[in-house]
Amino acid sequence: MKIRIFLLILVLAGVSCKKNRTHPVPSVAFDFQIDLTLPSYQELNSVGGWSYVSGGIKGIVVYRQSLDVFVAWERMSPEDPDNVCATGLTADSTNFLQLKDPCSGAVFSMYDGSPISGSSWGLRKYQAIWNGSNLLRIYN
Repeated sequence: MKIRIFLLILVLAGVSCKKNRTHPVPSVAFDFQIDLTLPSYQELNSVGGWSYVSGGIKGIVVYRQSLDVFVAWERMSPEDPDNVCATGLTADSTNFLQLKDPCSGAVFSMYDGSPISGSSWGLRKYQAIWNGSNLLRIYN
């Protein structure tokens, strides 16, 4: 009986430690808007379109999930917590819905930021609010 209680405590301690881990990509404060009528953001005018945007640590990838919903992901990989990789995540040329870490080989979903392979962390998400017209506010 004592062994079972001890094992239960170990399992619960392990689960609670994982839950309290801090995301490896630091949180940085910023707040800016992009104008969707500019040629550099033309891809964002269609559902499924994406674009690189300056900001964050290594840049931001903005993806249009639906007519009214945009998501913004940090391009610094959670598999590069010491920020040694020279480049940030890049769109996979063979699957436009995936972002690849060129240094670790980790792959992430552009749609929801979840890890597909090579990482136990999802991407750091930033807030993206569309005004219903031409402006998209991105902030943390």
